[in-house]
Amino acid sequence: MSSCRITVLGECVADAFAEPASAPNELALRVLPGGGPANTAVALARLGTPARFLARLSEDVFGRLFRAHLEASGVDLSCAVAAGEPSTLAVAELDARGQAAFSFHAQNTADWQWTPAELSGVDLSGTACVHTGSLALVREPGGAVVEEFLAAAAARATISIDPNVRPLLVRPEVYRARLARWCGLADILRLSEDDLEQLLPGTSPERACDTWHAAGARLVVITRGAEGALISLDGERRQVPATATRVVDTVGAGDSFTAGLLHQLGSRGLLGGRLVGLTLDDVAEACRFATRVAGLTCSVAGPNPPWRQQLVSADGR
Repeated sequence: MSSCRITVLGECVADAFAEPASAPNELALRVLPGGGPANTAVALARLGTPARFLARLSEDVFGRLFRAHLEASGVDLSCAVAAGEPSTLAVAELDARGQAAFSFHAQNTADWQWTPAELSGVDLSGTACVHTGSLALVREPGGAVVEEFLAAAAARATISIDPNVRPLLVRPEVYRARLARWCGLADILRLSEDDLEQLLPGTSPERACDTWHAAGARLVVITRGAEGALISLDGERRQVPATATRVVDTVGAGDSFTAGLLHQLGSRGLLGGRLVGLTLDDVAEACRFATRVAGLTCSVAGPNPPWRQQLVSADGR
């Protein structure tokens, strides 16, 4: 268990997966609670880190599903907003490798409607780290409000950002225009190889890390699927191998990796400020743990991160 409290801010999305239907002219959808920030909050709580989720949860059928899922995983929803707008829906198609391509139904949905009043009263006095990213950080009208919240939170907490680029919903150039500002706010930047290609096309991971360090991010972690992760702390770098696993799908794997990274850093007392005293060995150890969490997520269908006991069982202890 970790005594380090982490606050996660962002969206919860209904992930719909096609399944065989009873008639040839029908399509059956299996809906699971998803969304990058929600997945991260769930994974943190299941690992034993006290996790609070700042979300705008619709009161529709999907919103009720989200709330039940988050609460069952131990996520603190005391500051979640009961929203009148509908939930966001993402329909996933999986390729032969289990990689998901999403189509989004997200116009005027609850996740993007943050107002300053909804976040101004949030007490961060017990929070060591604030994690956000994905669509809530870039979709309007709420994106600017989330940025302002991060700027205020940085005075007392470590800031972690996962851009999680979704080009079908937001043009990559919108992310590119804001990324330097996010790096100025963030202590930790975690992103995937796909994100890298969208943000800095044709740029090597090492050169990208240097660019983002120069903009302000001390720790950059680029996850590379089966190739593991590249970690860069103030320009000092190391590769961390992936954990071998039988992949069912990769939905939520990056979010689980982020949760594993933050959980491990927090459990060692390394969160709560500007990462003072953090070493590359600390990061490598945390990322090795994170790859195990991500690997277990890939071994089951949908964004279903493991509980702490499953990690212990997988270790054979």
